[in-house]
Amino acid sequence: MSDELERMRGAFRHQKSVRPDAAARQTALRAAMDAFQKDNSEVRQGTGIGARLRERSMNLLTALKRKPMMNFAHLNLRYTLAGGVSLAVLAFVVVNVEQIEHALIDTASEYEIDEARFPAAREKVAAVPAAEPAAKPAPTPEHAPTLEPELAPEPEPEIQGLADQSAPSPAASKPKASQEALARGAPPPSTVGPATGQAVIEERVQRFVFTPQQAPSQGIRKSNEVVIPQYQDQGRDSFSNIVPNPLKLVTQYPVSTFSVDVDTASYAFVRGALNRGVLPQKDAVRVEELINYFDYNYQASDSREEPFKANVSIMPSPWNLDRKLLRIGIKGYELPKTEAPRANLVFLIDTSGSMNAPDKLPLLRNSFKLLLSSLKPDDTVAIVAYAGSAGTVLEPTQAADKNKILAALDRLSAGGSTAGAEGIRQAYQLAERQLDESGVNRVILATDGDFNVGISDPDELKSFVERKRKTGVTLSVLGFGHGNYNDELMQTLAQNGNGNAAYIDTLSEARKVLVEEAGSTLFTIAKDVKLQLEFNPAMVSEYRLIGYETRMLNREDFNNDKVDAGDIGAGHRVTALYEVTPTGSSAQQVDDLRYQSDRAETETDQSDEYGFLKIRYKLPDSDSSTLISTAITKDAEVSSIAQAPQSTRFAAAVAGFGQILRGGRYTGDFSHDDVIALALSAKGEDPFGYRAEFINLVRLAKSAAAIEPQRQ
Repeated sequence: MSDELERMRGAFRHQKSVRPDAAARQTALRAAMDAFQKDNSEVRQGTGIGARLRERSMNLLTALKRKPMMNFAHLNLRYTLAGGVSLAVLAFVVVNVEQIEHALIDTASEYEIDEARFPAAREKVAAVPAAEPAAKPAPTPEHAPTLEPELAPEPEPEIQGLADQSAPSPAASKPKASQEALARGAPPPSTVGPATGQAVIEERVQRFVFTPQQAPSQGIRKSNEVVIPQYQDQGRDSFSNIVPNPLKLVTQYPVSTFSVDVDTASYAFVRGALNRGVLPQKDAVRVEELINYFDYNYQASDSREEPFKANVSIMPSPWNLDRKLLRIGIKGYELPKTEAPRANLVFLIDTSGSMNAPDKLPLLRNSFKLLLSSLKPDDTVAIVAYAGSAGTVLEPTQAADKNKILAALDRLSAGGSTAGAEGIRQAYQLAERQLDESGVNRVILATDGDFNVGISDPDELKSFVERKRKTGVTLSVLGFGHGNYNDELMQTLAQNGNGNAAYIDTLSEARKVLVEEAGSTLFTIAKDVKLQLEFNPAMVSEYRLIGYETRMLNREDFNNDKVDAGDIGAGHRVTALYEVTPTGSSAQQVDDLRYQSDRAETETDQSDEYGFLKIRYKLPDSDSSTLISTAITKDAEVSSIAQAPQSTRFAAAVAGFGQILRGGRYTGDFSHDDVIALALSAKGEDPFGYRAEFINLVRLAKSAAAIEPQRQ
């Protein structure tokens, strides 16, 4: 054996290079080119690469086997031995082509096609022409799993880049049973020996299609690739610390003074939290904003000069029947649409990276699109966007040119840091440039409040907007998102910018705030509105104002026109609830003093009056206030909860729920079920479903988690 090998080695050492003649070379090249053109005329690069390489190699080798490649000049033993070795090498190549085919398929199986983005991938790969069967025919349909006819998949549209548009349809290239099996994602039928022909195509398709458990994120990725979830802020929502109003003795503090508040941001934020299955943090619950979210059908004033009048009712307190619940309601004059002034609006939009979430910038864009539908053709809109820096996206444009405004909104995208202060400065500058002395000039800031570049201190921003409101430009705020929502900053800007604050958690809320209540949002009918209630110690020994903790004023502030207070828009309603303890009631919580009397002597006998209500306001074009006053008498009182007006009972249910969310310090054993029962009894007409939604939120609160689970 060793002698034979030695002779073969010698033959190769002495063998000169054997070169084919020109004709043989041309024949081989033509065969190669014909094979390449045939196999690639209808195949694009992409998902068919495994099939394409295999077919090229097999067809090329077949052509080479059929064509004479060498022309030996001498047929002696040395050349015969050389030819034998060449055949052995050729056989090795043929064998390894099959191994290469399997290696290609195995390599391809490391990648999976995202069926969400490429729904037609399975059919497209199957449409690649297959190589001719070489070993074992494709399995017969009876070996393949089948589907019920109604479960057959719908034909998918062509997707550019996966296959040629002229490729044969999948239905024409494979048996029906195999199509159904692939549509179900079933494994291909097993075969013995190298998989070829139609079976190879089906096997390759199965290797490329992901299973639901794998669910790749997008495009094509490796099966073992770790998908890192996008970072989202959590637990960084910021609210001002609120200390509930305490119970006060009438003999010591007979007068209660506060500024009106027409904001509803707290209710929408609470709703968003409960819909996510988590309780809102206590400071996120401003009870007066929960109450003021609802319409109580108060009678509006019919005079623009006296834009509202008081609506008062008294009933037993639902959580302590020995006390009384005193409700004060006012509703602003409803401005006819024909009298609405022209609006000069600047949309100031936060496009920083923190706004990159579905409930932020996308919802913001759609919200402003809704607002456009409520504007008059001659109203003007400008857009300023800010991220790391600020810039004008749209110069003042009439609302009639709606397509131009919509196109500017659609161009907005999120990214970068948050230079909110610079954006506010530019927005005011743009509004002042287009100032309409007889119209509404307002900047509408839409943000999550996460300012982190430039001025971000609430006190500095407060000073800025306070100075700017003197120019005639006001500021309203729309809040978006959760996880890093800066409510403290939003409230500071809105209150000191003589505007209002709303929180947009859904498109329905955007419609409510910006379309249904557009008049009250944009058109001010009274500014610096203050309420003051003096209690009669002969009738009331203790009282507590429910909510309005951030709106409290000193007693002397009521008559000081330099002290800023809240504004009321056309049709706005304001509700305030006091819980009072009747004089001599067993429910009195503060004991009498031993060494001096807490009881004051009244100068006049007003035994039928609970108190005296005063409302002070300024008309929009005036700097001097006007006073409205009325006595609250027993005529407004009912002896039982059932006899109270629906509006009072529903407001009491909302107030009870808000206090429970804040810990229920004064509500005793009043429970969620008691809230639901009281609200159901007072639901009344509910054309938009807001009251029904409230009742469902109370149910959600019963099982909500105390803290939001950590996102994985």
